[in-house]
Amino acid sequence: MWEGWLMAGIGFELRKLLRRDSYFSLIQAYTYAGLISSGPWILSIISMLVIGIFSIPVVIPAYLVTQFQTAITYLIASSLTLTGFIQLGFTRYCADRIFARERNRIIPNFNGIIFVVTTVSGGIAFPFAIYFFTGESMLFRLLFASTFVALCNVWMAAILLSGLKAYKAILLNFLLGYGTALILSLFLRYWNLEGLLFSFLAGQFVLFMGMLRTIFTGYPSASFIEFDFLRSGKMYKSLLFTGLFYNLGIWADKFVFWFHPDTSINVIGPLRASEIYDLPIFMAYLAIIPGMAVFLTRMETDFVEYYQKFYDAVREGGTLEYIFEMKDEMVRMAREGIYDIIKIQAIAAMVVILAGPALLRKAGIPEIHMPLLTVDVVGASFQVVFLGILNIYFYLDKRGRALFLTGLFALLNFVFSYISIVAGPVYYGYGFAVSLIVVISIGLVLLDRDLEVLEYETFMLQ
Repeated sequence: MWEGWLMAGIGFELRKLLRRDSYFSLIQAYTYAGLISSGPWILSIISMLVIGIFSIPVVIPAYLVTQFQTAITYLIASSLTLTGFIQLGFTRYCADRIFARERNRIIPNFNGIIFVVTTVSGGIAFPFAIYFFTGESMLFRLLFASTFVALCNVWMAAILLSGLKAYKAILLNFLLGYGTALILSLFLRYWNLEGLLFSFLAGQFVLFMGMLRTIFTGYPSASFIEFDFLRSGKMYKSLLFTGLFYNLGIWADKFVFWFHPDTSINVIGPLRASEIYDLPIFMAYLAIIPGMAVFLTRMETDFVEYYQKFYDAVREGGTLEYIFEMKDEMVRMAREGIYDIIKIQAIAAMVVILAGPALLRKAGIPEIHMPLLTVDVVGASFQVVFLGILNIYFYLDKRGRALFLTGLFALLNFVFSYISIVAGPVYYGYGFAVSLIVVISIGLVLLDRDLEVLEYETFMLQ
């Protein structure tokens, strides 16, 4: 099964740590899982904020730092959304090549998809930057567009490295890339906005080159470039739209708050920001690290172990009693894994909520925004649960279910977030949280039904 290939590496590492049967190894396993699962995302946020903090005393006027952070936020959001359309489909394509013993086709097709992504992203970003940022220097516009292209390539390389099970390489390269951006910003911040943007772009270049080295070392090939992945049937359309809808769903509430006139201000060019919404939601995302650690550990050790035993028994002609036993254990691990994610994330959410007033004071935000931070923390916690449900569906190859749930999430988050703004400040953030509650509730009901008939579908429909 391609899903097993996709995540086998991290599962092996975690099981090796957990076999030592000590509290220290348990802490090691969960720390490793937390860094791997949320490290790149957290590093991106923290690095952007730290660069801004160090630059405030030097960059004159100070609002240029806000412009930099806003520009980077938009670049990350838009690049993730654009490449989200192809990330899952290409990952599945690479997994199928591994399963078909066609490893030599991975690098040529990776070069092909990088060519496509660079062409499309550049074709969008450069005209956009030149036309819509007429009040900025030409250097800024070129750096803005180049950073968008670089980020799109970084996300594609990162998703392939996940498939190649090079999780440590992903984390180390992100540390190296964002560390480079931070160090360069200390010297180039005197060049104001252009200096900060160039520092970030240089960090992305270092990050991308490091990941390319890992990829090319792991899967050498005699061919340089191919476009086999573009042939009909090579990539599942359901996965293409699942990736797009998931990323749209993640950013939907932010886009609504950024562009609604009652909750946003213009920052630079056509880019707007929401002073009341942005920092609380990004602070809330820091609270998902414990839940992500539990999610990765439980899903990729306990659940995957019985998942592999179940399908091995089906393929190799195991006894019916043994197949039913492995299926029951797999279902039990799936349910326990989701329950554990809920419990751990609830604890993490309560800690952040209790520390919320102090965190807001440190960030210079009035404590009147504490209710918004509370709702955002709850919403971010639900997002981890939603990711756990999607992960199980990806393992079961239920692409239709994943597409339905992510599409529903994107739609509801847009609609409910807009309604929350119309309803008034007291309801801000509820659109994000409520949309996830609805999708999770539907997802759990569907998942329970699908697991009940799993053996029937395995034998009769495949």
